[in-house]
Amino acid sequence: MDLDRSFGFLVHDVARLFGRRFNQRALLFLGLTRAQCKVLGYLARNEGINQAGLADLLEIKPMTLVRQIDRMEEDGWIERRPDPGDRRARRLVLTEKARPILARILELSTEVRNVAFAGVSEAEGRQLIDLLGRVHGNLSQRVPPLAVHELAELDEPNDLAATRVAITSADLSLVGGQR
Repeated sequence: MDLDRSFGFLVHDVARLFGRRFNQRALLFLGLTRAQCKVLGYLARNEGINQAGLADLLEIKPMTLVRQIDRMEEDGWIERRPDPGDRRARRLVLTEKARPILARILELSTEVRNVAFAGVSEAEGRQLIDLLGRVHGNLSQRVPPLAVHELAELDEPNDLAATRVAITSADLSLVGGQR
């Protein structure tokens, strides 16, 4: 298998490299990490969300987010406010310090995207975004869980691993996973 032609490998590696480049620039120009920028971005779109909900959106463990929110609150980026409907819960909101930085985060992301798209025509860039949007839509659809009788038929962990490989291979063949 040629990893340079593997859809999954390339998507993951491009995301990793994009993230690393963004993180370097964010630390240098904003004094924020990529993870902190991500928290601010998600919070801007979901202001008033509780920590558990934000952790779910970010796909990280709530305890990981708590430590990050603690630091960001200490630095004046985020504020925890009481939830009027639940005395135990806290709602997260951006502070006035955070609001102007959101535009700068977007500018920085655009700068990194421009570096990533160097040598790619505007039409090719739009096509790439459109195609990735379709792939995203396909993968965002709910996958029906295996039926109970199908799970019962999987006697050994190896059967489950074989099923995963078969599903992955079938999924790749549907979209021409390798060229």
